[in-house]
Amino acid sequence: MYGVCGCCGALRPRYKRLVDNIFPEDPEDGLVKTNMEKLTFYALSAPEKLDRIGAYLSERLIRDVGRHRYGYVCIAMEALDQLLMACHCQSINLFVESFLKMVAKLLESEKPNLQILGTNSFVKFANIEEDTPSYHRSYDFFVSRFSEMCHSGHEDLEIKTKIRMSGIKGLQGVVRKTVNDELQANIWDPQHMDKIVPSLLFNLQHVEEAESRSPSPLQAPEKEKEIPAELAERCLRELLGRAAFGNIKNAIKPVLVHLDNHSLWEPKVFAIRCFKIIMYSIQPQHSHLVIQQLLSHLDANSRSAATVRAGIVEVLSEAAVIAATGSVGPTVLEMFNTLLRQLRLSIDYALTGSYDGAISLGTKIIKEHEERMFQEAVIKTIGSFASTLPTYQRSEVILFIMSKVPLPSLHHPMEMGRTGENRNRLTQIMLLKSLLQVSTGFQCNNMMSALPSNFLDRLLSTALMEDAEIRLFVLEILISFIDRHGNRHKFSTISTLSDISVLKLKVDKCSRQDTIFMKKHSQQLYRHIYLSCKEEANVQQHYEALYGLLALISIELANEEVVVDLIRLVLAVQDVAQVNEENLPVYNRCALYALGAAYLNLISQLTTVPAFCQHIHEVIESRKKEAPYMLPEDVFVERPRLSQNLDGVVIEFLFRQSKISEVLGGSGYNADRLCLPYIPQLTDEDRLSKRKSIGETISLQVEVESRNSPEKEERVPAEEITYETLKKAIVDSVAVEEQERERRRQVVEKFQKAPFEEIAAHCGARASLLQSKLNQIFEITIRPPPSPSGTITAAYGQPQNHSIPVYEMKFPDLCVY
Repeated sequence: MYGVCGCCGALRPRYKRLVDNIFPEDPEDGLVKTNMEKLTFYALSAPEKLDRIGAYLSERLIRDVGRHRYGYVCIAMEALDQLLMACHCQSINLFVESFLKMVAKLLESEKPNLQILGTNSFVKFANIEEDTPSYHRSYDFFVSRFSEMCHSGHEDLEIKTKIRMSGIKGLQGVVRKTVNDELQANIWDPQHMDKIVPSLLFNLQHVEEAESRSPSPLQAPEKEKEIPAELAERCLRELLGRAAFGNIKNAIKPVLVHLDNHSLWEPKVFAIRCFKIIMYSIQPQHSHLVIQQLLSHLDANSRSAATVRAGIVEVLSEAAVIAATGSVGPTVLEMFNTLLRQLRLSIDYALTGSYDGAISLGTKIIKEHEERMFQEAVIKTIGSFASTLPTYQRSEVILFIMSKVPLPSLHHPMEMGRTGENRNRLTQIMLLKSLLQVSTGFQCNNMMSALPSNFLDRLLSTALMEDAEIRLFVLEILISFIDRHGNRHKFSTISTLSDISVLKLKVDKCSRQDTIFMKKHSQQLYRHIYLSCKEEANVQQHYEALYGLLALISIELANEEVVVDLIRLVLAVQDVAQVNEENLPVYNRCALYALGAAYLNLISQLTTVPAFCQHIHEVIESRKKEAPYMLPEDVFVERPRLSQNLDGVVIEFLFRQSKISEVLGGSGYNADRLCLPYIPQLTDEDRLSKRKSIGETISLQVEVESRNSPEKEERVPAEEITYETLKKAIVDSVAVEEQERERRRQVVEKFQKAPFEEIAAHCGARASLLQSKLNQIFEITIRPPPSPSGTITAAYGQPQNHSIPVYEMKFPDLCVY
């Protein structure tokens, strides 16, 4: 029966006759529109026939492809597209299966035109919103085929571009069709992402090639849309924008693998571009997931070349800055911890010369300059990311970094040996560099919060190191914290300006919090400044930093008491240069004179006391005429002009403490305090620091002031503890131990050699003495308290307590339970 129907056209099913009628005799005439309208009306009127229409069209298309009748293939695909656009009934699922089979047949063809035709039809289908879900539809073939088209290497550049464009459009269609449909195959699975993401990155990577062969300017507006790189970027942005929280990892991992496989971390331009696209495309609350992926990848590549690690860190820096504007979440300290760990590893690699700690035949030799570049990249990343954090998180980061700095204390043991010392020193320098980057631009109104006690103690402990570079970093860090109004650059050079108004300093009144901070920590700061001035290894940068620190304390944290202490401190520094107990070189002594002149010139103009300003001006003018080597203009230059003889400095060239006390005392300052010379106190930090002269003489000034008895004007003289007194105390303790040891020896010898009667008599005497002492103690402790009945008068008119035994005493009722 079916065979007869197939031979006789009148007996064939109506849907087949309608399908056959849309094909013209000559394929160049195109689709017969009137018959296509009839077919569409029939499909809408009888939706149950739609699956049969699709199957028959698929049969004809496969036959025409095999016979190379590509004109009829195009007509069949056009008819399918129109039917898809017109029909949205429940039976469309069966029709779609036939449609996808035809698209797959076209994509399998070697003809570029058929591949492009099939892709365009699939894209149209992807834009259709279906009313009913499909449970068994699979797009695995399309993902693989479209990804393969994205990597097309056709000889013809124009055809290659079209095929790649079609592949990208096809992937975009797959994503649109499946990403929001939970019943479809999960497009976020690694098996799909490992194909889609690298295909898009491959076309992004070849943007330079496309631009180098771009058409003429007249054709540019029409051809711009045909650049695969731009379409790939749009598709990648759309893909990442649709990613949910649990899918970010699967989308980012292929990016990292692609950059690894193609060695794209070293130029780092493409890698940075990729992650900028990623960070700006994903939802802001997912940013920390990308940061975590990068941190994990950096740890995984900890033994890779320094250039590769530097590229990852640069990308991490860019991504972290973008993420900071959104939500970084708990990854803040995790990020800094990873970066600091990589910093320590890099230091180890640079010291040992290999990744395994020992050089062997198969070990890759490490280039020290590359490791140094990586370390600088890490420090830059730490600073750039920290600058985007809010104040409270920045404070936590500062404390976290400081806790990692190795210090010579019981709680932070340092590695011994030459290699250990080098590692400790490099670690200290790198961490302090990182801390300086984080503290730069740090704004905090409350100095107690900016410099808490535990942080300040650790920071100032490093200021006592003998390494000049470390001490310079500590001074710069302190300056960064104290400078809250941007005055630091105005003190970059040390000079004695006659009018400091040209500096245009921003000065605010010292707040209550700053006053509390200075009362608590001022002596600690002064002491470290004083000890830093006495260092023999100081160079011009150290004195410039010391001058900047003194000036900023005077501007940011100064009240009358602080001003007085700072003047005392500078005058004590002048005494160091004059007395020269430290045997400092000539340059250091001249530098201390110049530093004192510059600071006193500044503070005199800030206090605006005319007599004080006049005294400072007179001394500076005297030095300009006869001792220019004591002024900063002649000392802190490229070729300093120094004097070889500083032992007989004339008093007119010195700032006199008595004169300053007199002029400032008349203006309301504490003249008594000004008269006292500044002497730093010895603390535990001197014992913890690695200095060459731990046992150097440091005097302790004990000031006893009786405020409750103003009639006492005399002060207890300061007790001076020197090296000799300490040595004498140690020798005396040794002598006492020797005497005790000799006494014990004599006792043992006596009991071994003396007669029994003598030993018994000796012990009996001691026993009677002990018994008498015990009787006295018992008499005192057992004697009952005075009688509550009162006292009686004994001889000579003196009252005498009458003792009553405890068991005879009568207690009040309140004491009875």
